[in-house]
Amino acid sequence: MSGRDLFCEPRRIRRGAALTLVFATVLVAGAATGSFSDSDRKTEAGTPRSTSARHHDEVTDAAARAMADGKSPMEAAARAVSRSGDRWGAVYSQGDYEEFEEALDGQYTGVGLWARRERDGRIEVTRVRTGSPAAAAGIREGDRLRTVDGAKVDGRPVTEVVSLLRGDADDADAGTKVSLGLERGTRTWSRTLRRARLSTDSVTVSRLTGDVTMIKVDAFTKGVGDAVRSAVGRAGRAGIVLDLRGNSGGLVTEAVTAASAFLDGGLVATYDVNGAQRALHADSGGDTTRPLVALVDGGTMSAAELLTGALQDRGRAVVVGSRTFGKGSVQMPSRLPDGSVAELTVGHYRTPAGRSVDGRGITPDLEADKESLQRAETVLSGLGDPS
Repeated sequence: MSGRDLFCEPRRIRRGAALTLVFATVLVAGAATGSFSDSDRKTEAGTPRSTSARHHDEVTDAAARAMADGKSPMEAAARAVSRSGDRWGAVYSQGDYEEFEEALDGQYTGVGLWARRERDGRIEVTRVRTGSPAAAAGIREGDRLRTVDGAKVDGRPVTEVVSLLRGDADDADAGTKVSLGLERGTRTWSRTLRRARLSTDSVTVSRLTGDVTMIKVDAFTKGVGDAVRSAVGRAGRAGIVLDLRGNSGGLVTEAVTAASAFLDGGLVATYDVNGAQRALHADSGGDTTRPLVALVDGGTMSAAELLTGALQDRGRAVVVGSRTFGKGSVQMPSRLPDGSVAELTVGHYRTPAGRSVDGRGITPDLEADKESLQRAETVLSGLGDPS
C-alpha cells in the first residue's frame, strides 16, 4: 500500500550494489531497485562534488559513526537527512523497503487507500480501492489521515507513514489490525481496520461513446507498460483517453514502456545524477495515428508527469485537466550498515523540450476540472477519425 517511483527493474538492494533512481513518494504500490555501474557514482574528473553527493556522504558517514559507537545508524541517518533540507529524503528499515519492492509485483498487504503528502505536510487520501478494508470503513477520497495507531502523521515522510500503515515485521500480515485517525471537513473520527492481501490492478480499460477507449493508469507497477501497449492495440479508432489523474508514480521503466505505446522511438526525458546527464528513449513502433488525450490533475506525479511531459512535448497528446503535482527530482537509495536504506535526492529530470518539472508541474493544454473527461471527449471529436 505504499509506493515509490523508480528507474529500473525491481531487484533487491545488496550491500555494494550500484545506483538506483527513484522518482516519487506515494502510498500506493511499492518500491523497487535497479542498478547502474559504479561509474555512475562519480562526478566527472576534475570537477567538484555536487551538493547532493556531499549530502550523501554526510548521511552515510553519520550512519557509520553511529554504528561504530554502538548507536542506531538508521536514527543517525534520519537526523542527517533532516538537517540536509532534502524535501524528498527519507530513511526506512530494511523490512519496509523490501515490502515496498515486493508490492511492485502487483500484490501488497494493506488497507487499500492511496494517499499523498500535501505541501503543508498533511497526508490526504487520494483514492480508495473498491472492496478494500478502507472502502468498507467508509474512507473516501479527500479525507485527511491524521494518525496511525495513535501516532501523528502530519509532516512525516511518506515512507514513515507507509511503515506505520503496514506495521512492523511481526504485525504486517493480512488480518492484523491498524487504527486510523481521520478528518473530513470539521468531522474527526477513528476506525480500526484489518489489513488484507490486495492486488494493485493498475490499468483499467473501458469504452466511451463514439468508439473512444479510456485507459486508466493508477500507478506504474511492474507490467503496466506492457498492459498499456496491449490496450492501445485493442483501442477504438476514434481515439484514446489516457487517464493519469491521481497517478502518483511507479517504476519509470514502466512509464517509458507506456510512452513507447504512443511514440515511434525518440526522447522521453533526460535526467542527471550528481551532474552526469542521462537520457530515456522510447522503443520504435508505437501507435502514432490514433488521436490521444492525456488527463491529469494535481495528483499526477513523478513518472506520470514524465510520461505526460513526453507526450506533450512530442506533440503526441493534447493534455487536459489541471496542473500536475511537480515531483521531478531523482532519489538514490543507499544501504546503511544496519541494513536500513537512506534515500536522498541526487538530481532532476526534464521533459524532451528541456522543461523542469520539479516544483513546477506540467500545465495542461486545456484547463479543466470536474468536466475534464467531457472536455477530453470533445477534443477527440474535434481531432476526428484518422481512418
